[in-house]
Amino acid sequence: MKTLKIFLGWLIGGLLVIQLIQIKVPEPPKAGPQDEIKAPKEIMALLKKSCYDCHSNHTRWPWYSHIAPVSWEVDSHVRDGRDWLNFSIWNRYSEEKKQKLYKGIAKSIDWKMPPADYMWIHKDARLTPQERQAIKAWAQSHIKKEESPY
Repeated sequence: MKTLKIFLGWLIGGLLVIQLIQIKVPEPPKAGPQDEIKAPKEIMALLKKSCYDCHSNHTRWPWYSHIAPVSWEVDSHVRDGRDWLNFSIWNRYSEEKKQKLYKGIAKSIDWKMPPADYMWIHKDARLTPQERQAIKAWAQSHIKKEESPY
């Protein structure tokens, strides 16, 4: 029993000490309404519900996102998400980049996004198969068909 108390003391002490290691999330790029993606109302609602926390400047930072070591993982998800795709600056992307992103959205919405560990806590972000198909169809409708050189 004494060993358990010592272990718990060290564990709690360690958790308190790592709170001193705070993550400074960089400010997202300044963006105005003209920079944000434009999509049909239904699609925008789905994107805001399931994608915007990591893929926009409109991240909601819940209480646990300020407690280490969870804050480190949340910060990593948001940084990676914004680096790959930021809906808040969509209209700043080149047409080539947008095409790459539309293809990525169409591909990843079926199996990868939103991530399981995000949905574990954010149950409201879950997408039904029909909602996934709607986002996929929307993204695919924007993919330009490559012309054959033959």
